[in-house]
Amino acid sequence: MGSNRRRPRARKTAVPQTSKRSRFVFRSAVLTVLFFLLIVVYRTAHLKNPSEIKQAAAAQSSPRLLEDLLALSPAELDRVDIALMNLLCAEGLPGAEQLNVDECLATLDQWARHVKSETERNFHQFRENPANFENSEGYFRMLMIAVVVYEDFGVRYNPQLISTPGEGGGDTRFFADSRDILIHGLLGPQHRGTCSSMPVLYLALGRRLGYPLKLVTTREHLFLRWEDAADRFDLEATGKGMNRYTDEHFRQWPFPITDAEINENGYLKSLTPAQELSVFLSIRGACLMENRRLPEAVASFDASYRLAPEWKDNQVLLAVARQRLSGGVQSAAKITQQRANDLNPQPQGGNNTGQSGPPDPNPLKQLQNQNPMTPP
Repeated sequence: MGSNRRRPRARKTAVPQTSKRSRFVFRSAVLTVLFFLLIVVYRTAHLKNPSEIKQAAAAQSSPRLLEDLLALSPAELDRVDIALMNLLCAEGLPGAEQLNVDECLATLDQWARHVKSETERNFHQFRENPANFENSEGYFRMLMIAVVVYEDFGVRYNPQLISTPGEGGGDTRFFADSRDILIHGLLGPQHRGTCSSMPVLYLALGRRLGYPLKLVTTREHLFLRWEDAADRFDLEATGKGMNRYTDEHFRQWPFPITDAEINENGYLKSLTPAQELSVFLSIRGACLMENRRLPEAVASFDASYRLAPEWKDNQVLLAVARQRLSGGVQSAAKITQQRANDLNPQPQGGNNTGQSGPPDPNPLKQLQNQNPMTPP
């Protein structure tokens, strides 16, 4: 007998909506990850090396204007390129009308690569005859910067501003043109500068190469210092070669200084980035003063003072600028004269013997007397 019982239908198992949604979310997540991986690969392929990736990231937080730079804390200034600080201090100054900060920084990077190549090509000279370079690899490397900058890039001290210490006085218009005192003049078409800008150029190049360089002040002069665990020496960087000295040299040149001045102004001490910026703002203020832009000069000297309020020179320069702004010309002159008296005390048996300092080791006047290393 046939059975009338029906075979049970296979029960359809419904796919829960949550499973469909999960697969959709998973696929979307995978596509998103792949998209960002492609971006990373693309960007990496268009940068030359990992260091450029770091530079690109750092550039995103770099100040673009002077006001942005002045808003940074001392800790934040530690991460700002000294060349960028110097260039931003030229903003709006006479001689900086065509300033392009990005182009200047690109030029510096290009010069640093060339210096690195030439240093590597000539390094055999140090290995074969280290005594020729005072048995100091650091000194050899700094000489190579000096030679390449002078010979290949044509950097020179502005001959119109060369003077023997003690000559010229306050009428030289030394600070009138920002191209003479900040590094955009060295990076521009003329490649001219002074002791206010040339040490900064060498320092910016050296730091790009990883060299342990510091900026140092003495009276009315800037110089360099190589300072690491293995070696420490000072460098005069305003001529064709590069002379190596101890601190004692800069106690006497370009002007004799006393222990009191060293303590009051931080002379002969390696500067922090905040103090470096203070020096650049002081140079900016001097340019504004010589061009009779007194309100801006006061603002620049005030910003300089805030970064290094303990320096007596900063206190005096700010006071002079404020006096001139208020119309107190005679008072300003008295302050300036008092500063001159403070900086030239009568000999009292201390470090200042009253004798004139040694001759200028070079702002180009005595190039013939130097014996710089010449490239092969």
